[in-house]
Amino acid sequence: MRSRSAPIVVRLTDDSFRFVLVPGDRVISWPKLRALLGVNRVSMPDAATGYERGTITPFGSTTAWPVIADERLRGREITLGGGRHGVALAVVADAAIEVLTATVADVSEAEPRA
Repeated sequence: MRSRSAPIVVRLTDDSFRFVLVPGDRVISWPKLRALLGVNRVSMPDAATGYERGTITPFGSTTAWPVIADERLRGREITLGGGRHGVALAVVADAAIEVLTATVADVSEAEPRA
């Protein structure tokens, strides 16, 4: 099964960031992510990261931040942004998790219905 995975960068402190990978049909569960990281606050970074929205990728990133992968990605083929608009990578999630030495955990929830 192929799934779009949306890599998201989150900020713990001014100089501490993480890549978070969740299936495209889900969103980050902020309470679960904070509990996993043992912090009270996680925020979205501003443009200072150097990444344009929609181009973020943990592969070949300018900074090798730790990666957290939602457990629902296991056993799937996923697509990730390839570093610029219109470029995507299709990879086996388990291989990506291994290569990125990602922490695998339940960090997502169903996308709210409109």
